[in-house]
Amino acid sequence: MNIRLKFKQLFTKKLFQPHCLLCASHNGGELGFCEACLQDLPWNIAPQCPQCSLLSNGLTCGSCLNAPPHFDATQALFTYDFPVDSLLQHYKYRDMLHLANTFASLLIAKKLASHEQVKKIDLIIPMPMHPSRLQARGFNQALELARIIAKNMQLQLDYSSCQRTKLTPPQASLPLKERIKNIQGVFNCSQDLKGLSIALVDDVMTTGASLNELAKTLKKAGAAHVECWVIARTLPK
Repeated sequence: MNIRLKFKQLFTKKLFQPHCLLCASHNGGELGFCEACLQDLPWNIAPQCPQCSLLSNGLTCGSCLNAPPHFDATQALFTYDFPVDSLLQHYKYRDMLHLANTFASLLIAKKLASHEQVKKIDLIIPMPMHPSRLQARGFNQALELARIIAKNMQLQLDYSSCQRTKLTPPQASLPLKERIKNIQGVFNCSQDLKGLSIALVDDVMTTGASLNELAKTLKKAGAAHVECWVIARTLPK
């Protein structure tokens, strides 16, 4: 290779290499994190309940045994702790849409690296937003994640069969006990999902009330298996 061309390629690579989102070093890479910061993220790797992803001994927790949720499994990439909590806030409310690729790519990598047998998924469905809230924000953060996940995992994306038909106060603005009541009956599914296995995609799972209500709606439409794929899971303090 011509020495000038080689030098130009190396110089361009160094010049335009993205900074790490957290420490501002010059080795952020394609995902925006340097290796040290990537390792320090709050990965959700502790033994947990396979159904709700809360901490347990790796078996189904007492809460899920006593009151089984309508979803069958939950896979969370991180716990909702610093700095992931701050990054997700910037993603949702400060239009940092490029973080969708970062979070989705990390979720995909974790799933592909898992040695567990992954159940065949027929559809990817993002958490729907009410049309008025979608208009106000300009994008559905769950849909942007789901697009990337579906494309790279070669899964079918369905963002039109399920709608959020009632405008309710944001879940994050309510006390934990009010969230279940607030979300009841807000979803509608217009498709026959008989026998299908579905992955629901959302950014954060707190109480799981929204995902549980959506899973309930999908099960009523005939879905055989529903699991939640989320970027972060809030754990009890």
